[in-house]
Amino acid sequence: MKVVRACHLLLSAVVLTAFSAHVLAQTDSGGDKAQAQDIVKDRDGQHDWDWDIGSWNVHMSRLLHPLTGSTTWVEYSGTDQVRKVWNGRANLGEVEVDGPTGHLELLSLRLYNPDARQWSMNITSSASGALSPPAVGEFKNGRAEFYDQEPYKDKIIFVRFVVSDITPKSCRFEQAFSADGGKTWEVNLIVKETLATDEAVKKQ
Repeated sequence: MKVVRACHLLLSAVVLTAFSAHVLAQTDSGGDKAQAQDIVKDRDGQHDWDWDIGSWNVHMSRLLHPLTGSTTWVEYSGTDQVRKVWNGRANLGEVEVDGPTGHLELLSLRLYNPDARQWSMNITSSASGALSPPAVGEFKNGRAEFYDQEPYKDKIIFVRFVVSDITPKSCRFEQAFSADGGKTWEVNLIVKETLATDEAVKKQ
Protein backbone atom coordinates (compact mmCIF):
# COMPACT_ATOMS: atom_id res chain seq x y z
CA MET A 1 0.00 0.00 0.00
CA LYS A 2 2.90 2.36 0.75
CA VAL A 3 4.20 1.63 -2.73
CA VAL A 4 0.86 2.61 -4.23
CA ARG A 5 0.74 5.90 -2.34
CA ALA A 6 4.33 6.67 -3.21
CA CYS A 7 3.87 5.91 -6.89
CA HIS A 8 0.51 7.27 -7.93
CA LEU A 9 -1.60 10.24 -8.50
CA LEU A 10 -1.95 7.96 -6.69
CA LEU A 11 -7.43 10.95 2.04
CA SER A 12 -11.22 10.38 6.38
CA ALA A 13 -10.34 11.86 9.71
CA VAL A 14 -9.14 15.20 8.31
CA VAL A 15 -11.93 15.65 5.81
CA LEU A 16 -14.12 18.65 6.57
CA THR A 17 -17.89 18.23 7.01
CA ALA A 18 -19.58 18.54 3.65
CA PHE A 19 -20.66 22.11 2.89
CA SER A 20 -24.10 21.05 1.78
CA ALA A 21 -24.84 19.16 4.99
CA HIS A 22 -23.58 22.08 7.06
CA VAL A 23 -25.84 24.56 5.29
CA LEU A 24 -28.93 22.41 5.68
CA ALA A 25 -28.21 21.74 9.35
CA GLN A 26 -27.90 25.45 10.11
CA THR A 27 -31.16 26.53 8.43
CA ASP A 28 -34.51 26.26 10.17
CA SER A 29 -37.05 28.30 8.27
CA GLY A 30 -38.66 27.15 5.03
CA GLY A 31 -37.19 30.09 3.13
CA ASP A 32 -33.68 29.42 4.41
CA LYS A 33 -33.98 25.74 3.55
CA ALA A 34 -35.06 26.56 0.03
CA GLN A 35 -32.09 28.89 -0.34
CA ALA A 36 -29.75 26.21 1.03
CA GLN A 37 -31.14 23.67 -1.41
CA ASP A 38 -30.43 26.05 -4.27
CA ILE A 39 -26.82 26.37 -3.07
CA VAL A 40 -26.49 22.58 -2.83
CA LYS A 41 -27.91 22.21 -6.32
CA ASP A 42 -25.36 24.68 -7.68
CA ARG A 43 -22.58 22.67 -6.04
CA ASP A 44 -23.54 19.35 -7.64
CA GLY A 45 -20.23 17.90 -8.81
CA GLN A 46 -21.19 14.55 -10.29
CA HIS A 47 -19.60 15.48 -13.61
CA ASP A 48 -16.45 17.08 -12.20
CA TRP A 49 -14.25 14.39 -13.74
CA ASP A 50 -15.82 14.30 -17.20
CA TRP A 51 -12.85 16.19 -18.66
CA ASP A 52 -10.58 13.30 -17.64
CA ILE A 53 -12.34 10.59 -19.62
CA GLY A 54 -10.10 9.33 -22.42
CA SER A 55 -6.51 8.34 -23.13
CA TRP A 56 -3.58 10.29 -21.66
CA ASN A 57 0.19 10.27 -21.91
CA VAL A 58 1.78 10.31 -18.46
CA HIS A 59 5.03 11.79 -17.14
CA MET A 60 5.55 11.01 -13.45
CA SER A 61 8.18 12.41 -11.08
CA ARG A 62 8.50 10.57 -7.77
CA LEU A 63 10.53 11.41 -4.67
CA LEU A 64 12.27 8.16 -3.73
CA HIS A 65 12.25 8.49 0.08
CA PRO A 66 9.56 10.87 1.38
CA LEU A 67 9.90 12.49 4.82
CA THR A 68 13.59 11.64 5.12
CA GLY A 69 15.15 14.78 3.71
CA SER A 70 15.83 13.00 0.43
CA THR A 71 16.10 15.08 -2.75
CA THR A 72 16.43 12.13 -5.13
CA TRP A 73 13.67 11.99 -7.74
CA VAL A 74 13.00 9.33 -10.40
CA GLU A 75 11.05 9.70 -13.63
CA TYR A 76 8.42 7.44 -15.21
CA SER A 77 6.54 7.56 -18.51
CA GLY A 78 3.45 5.73 -19.70
CA THR A 79 -0.29 5.96 -20.26
CA ASP A 80 -3.53 6.52 -18.35
CA GLN A 81 -6.81 5.14 -19.73
CA VAL A 82 -9.84 6.64 -17.97
CA ARG A 83 -13.38 5.43 -18.60
CA LYS A 84 -16.72 6.69 -17.33
CA VAL A 85 -18.89 4.61 -14.96
CA TRP A 86 -22.49 5.34 -13.86
CA ASN A 87 -22.84 8.18 -16.39
CA GLY A 88 -19.97 10.10 -14.80
CA ARG A 89 -20.73 9.55 -11.09
CA ALA A 90 -17.72 7.24 -11.00
CA ASN A 91 -14.73 6.57 -13.19
CA LEU A 92 -11.90 4.10 -13.49
CA GLY A 93 -8.34 4.97 -14.49
CA GLU A 94 -5.77 2.39 -15.54
CA VAL A 95 -2.19 3.66 -15.37
CA GLU A 96 0.84 1.87 -16.77
CA VAL A 97 4.26 3.49 -16.50
CA ASP A 98 7.89 2.44 -16.82
CA GLY A 99 10.86 3.78 -14.92
CA PRO A 100 13.99 2.87 -12.94
CA THR A 101 12.07 0.48 -10.67
CA GLY A 102 10.43 -1.31 -13.57
CA HIS A 103 6.87 -1.53 -14.89
CA LEU A 104 4.07 -0.24 -12.66
CA GLU A 105 0.35 -1.01 -13.06
CA LEU A 106 -2.01 1.20 -11.05
CA LEU A 107 -5.78 1.45 -10.80
CA SER A 108 -7.69 4.54 -9.64
CA LEU A 109 -11.38 4.31 -8.69
CA ARG A 110 -13.17 7.63 -8.10
CA LEU A 111 -16.66 7.62 -6.58
CA TYR A 112 -19.12 10.52 -6.17
CA ASN A 113 -21.13 10.87 -2.96
CA PRO A 114 -24.35 12.73 -3.95
CA ASP A 115 -25.27 13.56 -0.34
CA ALA A 116 -21.92 15.10 0.60
CA ARG A 117 -21.30 16.48 -2.92
CA GLN A 118 -17.76 15.10 -2.63
CA TRP A 119 -15.54 12.58 -4.35
CA SER A 120 -13.44 9.75 -2.94
CA MET A 121 -10.33 8.45 -4.65
CA ASN A 122 -9.33 4.84 -4.11
CA ILE A 123 -6.00 3.53 -5.42
CA THR A 124 -4.50 0.08 -5.87
CA SER A 125 -1.74 -1.63 -7.83
CA SER A 126 -1.29 -5.01 -9.45
CA ALA A 127 1.42 -5.67 -6.87
CA SER A 128 -0.84 -5.19 -3.82
CA GLY A 129 -4.36 -5.98 -5.02
CA ALA A 130 -5.85 -3.96 -2.14
CA LEU A 131 -7.49 -0.51 -2.21
CA SER A 132 -5.88 2.35 -0.33
CA PRO A 133 -7.88 4.36 2.24
CA PRO A 134 -10.19 6.74 0.37
CA ALA A 135 -8.95 10.27 -0.24
CA VAL A 136 -11.96 12.60 0.00
CA GLY A 137 -12.44 16.07 -1.42
CA GLU A 138 -14.10 18.23 -4.06
CA PHE A 139 -13.54 20.57 -6.99
CA LYS A 140 -13.68 24.36 -6.62
CA ASN A 141 -12.85 26.87 -9.32
CA GLY A 142 -11.22 24.31 -11.58
CA ARG A 143 -9.02 22.83 -8.85
CA ALA A 144 -9.51 19.90 -6.48
CA GLU A 145 -7.99 18.90 -3.14
CA PHE A 146 -8.37 15.49 -1.51
CA TYR A 147 -7.22 14.47 1.98
CA ASP A 148 -6.55 11.27 3.83
CA GLN A 149 -4.94 10.11 7.07
CA GLU A 150 -3.03 6.83 6.97
CA PRO A 151 0.00 4.90 8.28
CA TYR A 152 3.40 5.45 6.66
CA LYS A 153 6.63 3.99 8.08
CA ASP A 154 5.02 3.25 11.46
CA LYS A 155 3.56 6.77 11.77
CA ILE A 156 0.14 8.23 11.04
CA ILE A 157 0.52 10.99 8.47
CA PHE A 158 -1.73 13.27 6.45
CA VAL A 159 -1.89 12.90 2.67
CA ARG A 160 -2.96 15.68 0.32
CA PHE A 161 -3.73 15.14 -3.33
CA VAL A 162 -4.20 18.14 -5.65
CA VAL A 163 -5.60 18.25 -9.20
CA SER A 164 -4.80 21.49 -11.01
CA ASP A 165 -3.83 23.19 -14.29
CA ILE A 166 -6.78 21.51 -16.01
CA THR A 167 -7.12 22.28 -19.72
CA PRO A 168 -8.85 20.34 -22.53
CA LYS A 169 -5.50 18.70 -23.36
CA SER A 170 -3.48 18.62 -20.13
CA CYS A 171 -3.62 18.42 -16.33
CA ARG A 172 -1.41 18.12 -13.27
CA PHE A 173 -1.63 15.84 -10.21
CA GLU A 174 0.42 16.41 -7.06
CA GLN A 175 0.72 14.34 -3.89
CA ALA A 176 2.20 15.60 -0.62
CA PHE A 177 2.75 14.14 2.88
CA SER A 178 2.62 15.88 6.25
CA ALA A 179 4.07 14.34 9.41
CA ASP A 180 3.18 17.30 11.66
CA GLY A 181 -0.61 17.41 11.40
CA GLY A 182 -0.75 19.52 8.25
CA LYS A 183 1.54 22.35 9.40
CA THR A 184 4.06 21.61 6.68
CA TRP A 185 3.82 19.55 3.50
CA GLU A 186 6.42 17.76 1.38
CA VAL A 187 5.52 17.09 -2.25
CA ASN A 188 6.60 13.59 -3.25
CA LEU A 189 4.76 12.92 -6.49
CA ILE A 190 4.10 15.10 -9.55
CA VAL A 191 2.19 13.75 -12.52
CA LYS A 192 1.69 15.69 -15.72
CA GLU A 193 -0.70 14.29 -18.30
CA THR A 194 -1.31 15.31 -21.89
CA LEU A 195 -4.20 14.09 -23.98
CA ALA A 196 -3.24 11.38 -26.47
CA THR A 197 -3.38 12.52 -30.10
CA ASP A 198 -6.36 10.40 -31.11
CA GLU A 199 -8.34 11.57 -28.05
CA ALA A 200 -7.49 15.19 -28.80
CA VAL A 201 -8.98 14.77 -32.25
CA LYS A 202 -12.16 13.22 -30.82
CA LYS A 203 -12.68 16.09 -28.35
CA GLN A 204 -12.26 18.85 -30.91
